[in-house]
Amino acid sequence: MHTTKISGHHIDVTPAIKEHIHDKLSKISKLTDQITSVNVTLLKDSKSQKAEARVHIPGKEIFAAASSEDRLFYAIDEMVDKLAKQIDKHKTKQSSTTHKMPITH
Repeated sequence: MHTTKISGHHIDVTPAIKEHIHDKLSKISKLTDQITSVNVTLLKDSKSQKAEARVHIPGKEIFAAASSEDRLFYAIDEMVDKLAKQIDKHKTKQSSTTHKMPITH
């Protein structure tokens, strides 16, 4: 089980937003059990709303960000999709390097 920290800059982090983030992050938790912590930052400026996340895995930190002019929930969804792709890529790299057969002559 990992810790999740959610913070907002110029935006109120409502219970509905927290629940949406936790629901989406459960998708990532299913990909790997190596996650130690997740830091999510939500930002709002005059033009868009942005979601950023840092996922900590032993020996690696994965970062993803996404923004949306319409809704914060769209930015969160896109950010989680990016994280999932990066974690999957990291897992593939790890398994390919740890399961290589030694070359014998």
